[in-house]
Amino acid sequence: MRLLRLLSCGALAALVGLVLAVSVSAGPVAARQAANPKPLTIPALQQWTGGTGSFTFTGATRIVSSTAHASALASTSEVFADDLRALTGLTVARSTGTAADLRTGDIFLSLGSTESQLGAEGYALSVTDRITVSARDDRGAFYGTRTVLQLLKQGSSIPRGTARDWPLKPERGLMVDNGRKYFTPQWLRDHVKELAYLKMNYFHLHLSDDKGFRIESTSHPEIVSAEHLTKQEVRDLIALAARYKITIVPEIDAPGHMTPILAAHPELKLVSSTGVVQNSYVDLSKPAAYALIKDLYDEYLPLFPGPYFHIGADEYHIDYSAHPQLEQYAKATYGANAIGKDAYLGFINWADGIVRAAGKTARAWNDGIGGGVAVTVNTDVILEFWYDYGKSPQAHIDAGHLISNESWTPTYYVLHANGPGGPSSQWGYDTWTPDLFQGGQAITKASQSKNLGSKIHVWCDYPDVATEERIASDIKQGLRMLAQQTWGSPKAVTPWSNFVPVINTIGRNPAWTTSVQAGNLAANKPVAVSSAETANLLGVNAVDGDYFSRWSSGYSDNEWITVDLGTARQIGRVKLSWETAYASGYRIQTSNDATTWTTIHTTTTGDGGTDDLTGLSGSGRYVRMQGTARATQFGFSLYEFEVYAPTGI
Repeated sequence: MRLLRLLSCGALAALVGLVLAVSVSAGPVAARQAANPKPLTIPALQQWTGGTGSFTFTGATRIVSSTAHASALASTSEVFADDLRALTGLTVARSTGTAADLRTGDIFLSLGSTESQLGAEGYALSVTDRITVSARDDRGAFYGTRTVLQLLKQGSSIPRGTARDWPLKPERGLMVDNGRKYFTPQWLRDHVKELAYLKMNYFHLHLSDDKGFRIESTSHPEIVSAEHLTKQEVRDLIALAARYKITIVPEIDAPGHMTPILAAHPELKLVSSTGVVQNSYVDLSKPAAYALIKDLYDEYLPLFPGPYFHIGADEYHIDYSAHPQLEQYAKATYGANAIGKDAYLGFINWADGIVRAAGKTARAWNDGIGGGVAVTVNTDVILEFWYDYGKSPQAHIDAGHLISNESWTPTYYVLHANGPGGPSSQWGYDTWTPDLFQGGQAITKASQSKNLGSKIHVWCDYPDVATEERIASDIKQGLRMLAQQTWGSPKAVTPWSNFVPVINTIGRNPAWTTSVQAGNLAANKPVAVSSAETANLLGVNAVDGDYFSRWSSGYSDNEWITVDLGTARQIGRVKLSWETAYASGYRIQTSNDATTWTTIHTTTTGDGGTDDLTGLSGSGRYVRMQGTARATQFGFSLYEFEVYAPTGI
C-alpha cells in the first residue's frame, strides 16, 4: 500500500491500464501464471528460466548434503548454516541424504554434475518447493549457496525457477595495501566473507611498502613495524579464507618500496656514483641483498599454502647510468653484453626460481618488464598489468605470460594527500570490461583466456586520510562492480544508476561487522523516504550500520525517512548521525499504520553532528524523522538513523 500512496493519480491509472492490457492480450490464466523474472543477485545469474510460485524458508528448513558427497560438502554445508544463522537468527539443521529424502522447504547440495560448461566454480540451481544446488566441484556448490543467501537477504520467499551460473574469469578479488596502512585482522576477516558473498575468490595482501613491514618475522625481526600481523593471525585468516573458498596471496615487495627493510640495513641501500642515496631501492649488485630477501622468501613461502607468491618488482625506475655498479654486476652475472637493466630483470628470475622451488608460481607488477639485453623475464611469472608503461598486455601474452588486468582505471582506490579517490565504479560498470586494459589497450579474443581476471586495489599512499571503516564503505560499490564484470553474466540492470539500488538490496554479507550499537531496532529494516537526492544516496544507507554511507533528501523542507520495525515496539531512544546537511528543525514520530503519527520529540534548535535522543516515550511499528527546517541550502542527510527500546526492555 505504501507504493500506491506514492503514485500520482496519472501514474496509478497508467499502471492499472498496463495490467488490464496484459490480462486482455495474454488471457487471465496466462497472466496469473506468468513466469518469474530473473531474481536480483550480484553478480547476476548467467541463465534463468522462471517458474511460477515461490519457495519459502522456514524454521523447519534443513540443509541436506548428498550422501555420496557428504565429506566433500561438509565445509560448504557448515559455512552455509553459519551464514543462515547470521542472516535469520535461526539454527538450521544439517543432514545427509538423497533427493528422495527431501522435505518441502529443504535445501539440497550435490556434486557430480556432468555439465562441462559449469567448470569448477559453476553450479545449477533448481527452486521448487525445495532448493537443489548441483555442481561439478565443491567451489561451485559453495557459490550456489551464496546465491541462495542473497535471495534470502531479500525475503523468506524465493521465486521458483532454474538457473545455470558460472564465471567468465577465474580470478576476482581485492588487494589491500597493508604495508603503508595497518589493517586489523577483523577488517581482513570481514572482507574474506564479503568477497565470498560476491562470489569473489582472491585476496592479495600487500604486506610491505615504504611506510611499513606488516607481518611478524623471526628471520629479521628488526624490519617489522610496530603494528603488524602476527603469524598466528595470518594462519587464522588463511584458515577462514579456505572455508570461504578464498585464495590468500602474499606480497613482499622488492627490489623497490623497501624503506623499512633498508632502514634497518642501510648498507644495502642503492647509492649513485655521485653519492645520492635511494632509501627505498636495494642495491642489486650486493650479494647480501639477495641473502636478506631469500631469508624472507624462505620464511613466508611455507606460511601461505596458496599457489601464488607475489614478489612485487614495481617502480624500480632508476637512471642506470648513474648506478654503474648494476651494469658491472649484470655483466659479471649474465654476460659481457648485459646492461644495468638486466640486473633488475635477473632479480625477477632469481626470485622466480626460489618461488618455483617451493612449488608455487611467482607474480609481479608489469611496469618494469622488458628493456634488457641479456635477460628476459621467465614466462612462468604472471604479470599484473596496472599501468601502460613498456610492453602492451598483448605483447606480454604473445611472449608467453599469463596476465591479470589491474588497470588503474577503474580498479584503483587511493588515499591521496587530499583524501580518498576511486575506484571508477560507474565507468567500470557501464563501459569497462576485464579485457580492456589501462590506456585503452585491448587484447585479441583468442588471448582473453590468458587474462586471469582483476581485483579492486586499496592503495594507502597517505594512510591517515581515511580510517579502515571509511575505506570499507568507499570500496563497497567498487567490489560489486568488479564482481559483476569479472563474473561476466548479462547485467540485471543498466546503467550504473539502476545498479546502485540493486547494491543496496543485496547488501553486505550476513556476518558483516557494523559499528552501530547492539540493540538497534532499525538495523537493516525496510525504509521509505520522501525523496532521495541521487541514486547513490538512498534511504537504505541510513540503516545499513555504516557510518560512512548516507541518505540525503531533495532540497526542500518537510522531507522524511521512515523505518518499518516489523512489529510494534516500545521506543526509548533515537540516534541521528547527521552529515553536514542537517536539520535545524525536525520531529521524531511513531505510528502503527504509517498514516496516523504521534510526535515523541521535536526541536527547532538542531546543530548537526550526532543527536542521541534518550528518555523518549513512544511505541509503534513505524518510526519517522521528519525535517521541518533545513540548516543549509541542501536537503536533510543522515549517515545513520538508529532506534532503540527503553533501557531494560
